[in-house]
Amino acid sequence: MGKWMRMFAILGILGIVAAGCGGDDEEAAGGFKQCEAGETDGDLAFFNWSEYMDPDLITAFQDEFGVTVTEDFYPSNEEMFAKIAPGGTGFDLIVPSDYMISILIEEELIQPVQAAAVPNRANIAEKFSDPPFDPGNTYTSPYQWGTTGIGIDLGVTGTDIPHSWSLLFDADVAEQYGLDGRISLLDDPRETMGAALKYLGYSLNSTSADELAEAEAVIADAVSRVAAFDSDQYSELVVAGETIVGHGYSGNFLWDFEEGESEYTYFVPDEGGTVWVDGMAVLAEAPHPCTAFAFTNFLLDAQNGAQLTNYNWYASPNGAAEEFIDQEVLDNPIIYPTAEAMKRLEFIEDTGEFEIEYTDALTRARG
Repeated sequence: MGKWMRMFAILGILGIVAAGCGGDDEEAAGGFKQCEAGETDGDLAFFNWSEYMDPDLITAFQDEFGVTVTEDFYPSNEEMFAKIAPGGTGFDLIVPSDYMISILIEEELIQPVQAAAVPNRANIAEKFSDPPFDPGNTYTSPYQWGTTGIGIDLGVTGTDIPHSWSLLFDADVAEQYGLDGRISLLDDPRETMGAALKYLGYSLNSTSADELAEAEAVIADAVSRVAAFDSDQYSELVVAGETIVGHGYSGNFLWDFEEGESEYTYFVPDEGGTVWVDGMAVLAEAPHPCTAFAFTNFLLDAQNGAQLTNYNWYASPNGAAEEFIDQEVLDNPIIYPTAEAMKRLEFIEDTGEFEIEYTDALTRARG
């Protein structure tokens, strides 16, 4: 299987194959409360990435089911994990990324999806049905997917720029385009260390201590030119003119560029970058698991799934939603990359015990 085909096979996410069978037999279902389709058991505490959910969808769910949704936000998978790992946080539903899903399953922090409670799993596109990080989509349900790259104000730099991570990491390039002190990097160990690794020609999933040390040195050298490590407002900083170039996620850049008064672009550098898939997961200690599964099912509705993509401009893994997605969104190669573009992308994978090395390396590099 070619590299592109392997990548797209990995892209399969979070459909949902049954996890609880047996109705009210909680012992047979691993001790988890069993839910019916559309059943709610209280208000929903939703822990999500920022600017990732259409508030109109939350309002519609509240109106239809007579519950309240409270949404809190996190800037990285690692910070989300640190918050929920102790248990008993009060959150019901989270939206982790592919590699973090593997970790959450291993740590038994999320519960299996109950097929009876989420019948709209049938809407998931086939290529998202059997991910390696959650075989059979047993624990998660697909949310959105996209890429991580660079957003830039071409009104400042001009259009003749290298499509390279050197914009973030090379001092000479920063000087040439006036970027010194006008750069932002994600506050995310795997994404930011991964970008430096790709710049150096390595895999963003490297488990080589030497390669990671090189990447750490690259980031340490760039720190003096970086205005912010930010995972929430990186696109807004570019549009506001506080930065010129930012490291971040495709949809957020597109969304905020619409509000700007300059000429902007987003691209995945030629050296390659990250393709990611986020999924919905119900925490093992969720106080209101039935409401969480009801909300999951609600978002997997074809028209609701399309509304989410039309709102946040991230690609949908919901095959049934495609007919309702705006054509300009479907035709946008930033949102739906071409097959050729996919060849340059990698998924972030769980590196096991090496994960802490990424976090420690970024912490040292930032000083």
